[in-house]
Amino acid sequence: MSEKSPLQTIDFSSVLAAAVHDMKNSLCLLIQSIESLAENLPPENSQANEKVASVHYEATRLNTNLVQILSLYRAELNQLPVTIDECFIDDLFEDVMSSVRIYMEQKNLLVTINVENDISWYLDRELIFMLINDVLINAMRYGTSQIILNAAVRDETLVITVEDDGPGYPSSMLEKSTADLAGFDLSQGRTGLGLFFARLIANAHVNNNHCGEISLNNGGSLGGSVFEVKLP
Repeated sequence: MSEKSPLQTIDFSSVLAAAVHDMKNSLCLLIQSIESLAENLPPENSQANEKVASVHYEATRLNTNLVQILSLYRAELNQLPVTIDECFIDDLFEDVMSSVRIYMEQKNLLVTINVENDISWYLDRELIFMLINDVLINAMRYGTSQIILNAAVRDETLVITVEDDGPGYPSSMLEKSTADLAGFDLSQGRTGLGLFFARLIANAHVNNNHCGEISLNNGGSLGGSVFEVKLP
């Protein structure tokens, strides 16, 4: 009986997960360096600032994709790891705004934040941070001048909404947002992965047999895209 080749004993999914984790850590260091560089650039050098903002956006996008891939791998092993704890939403929004500051300033966007009555909620802070951060970056990419970030409690449900004044979601994204997770098509690149991940995060938040959910619409108070996540 022949011995197994070393290649036959390697779990390549675990190898890839470890590689993704290392790449994510390296990207985090790169993003920190870009942010440090941006702080030291003279404001009058608009061309350099624009390039740094663009590089920061792309690095952040790559980091988000790697986090999503790693989380999906972990979810396939068992379930998406969720750590529920009390979170003050205004603090969460403040951290998200700090993360997207460079891109926001370069695009000269006005972001209005509305948090109803100093809300605190029980949720996985890291996962919801990633969800909101990705949605906000997308709104900044397509928005023209204004974005609104809202949080309110309706019928014992936390509702977080991101609106922009851009052209709105294409019909293909609106259709995907309501597709069944089991039959979700991830072949459409980043758009498919981002939506799938957002729904996975929302659905992982369960309270009294009620799961979180997301919805995409067009219109709202700014006439552009409207992303909404509801957490029970």
